[in-house]
Amino acid sequence: MAKTTPIAAILGTGRRKTSVARVKLVPGSGIIIVNDKKIKDYLTVPTQLDHALEPLHATDTVKKYDISIVAEGGGMNGQAGAIRLGIARALLSAMAETKTVLRAKGMLTRDSRMRERKKYGQPGARKRFQFSKR
Repeated sequence: MAKTTPIAAILGTGRRKTSVARVKLVPGSGIIIVNDKKIKDYLTVPTQLDHALEPLHATDTVKKYDISIVAEGGGMNGQAGAIRLGIARALLSAMAETKTVLRAKGMLTRDSRMRERKKYGQPGARKRFQFSKR
């Protein structure tokens, strides 16, 4: 009985706001699954879908890999940004020649903007209670 060696998956992790996406790339036909759903069913807003798949379109690898993603935390915009970074990092691990394209379009840079915390004695991070002179 001949042993077949499994194709090693290429991993990439992306983060955005409080979202984390763990991306697994395997050579295949272009099937993308996020949390056991097709990506079009998971990211229903077209701009979020386009944003998440931008690294694949920039490197012309849309139909070359099957992608499995576990996304958690935050909201859908944050998860779309995390998926984008995770896919870009996984593509970089798979093909080092994509670095110049991905770097030029800013896809390898983690967006570090986070929500500012609420301060005590205030209703929000920056908002103040209404001042009353009398």
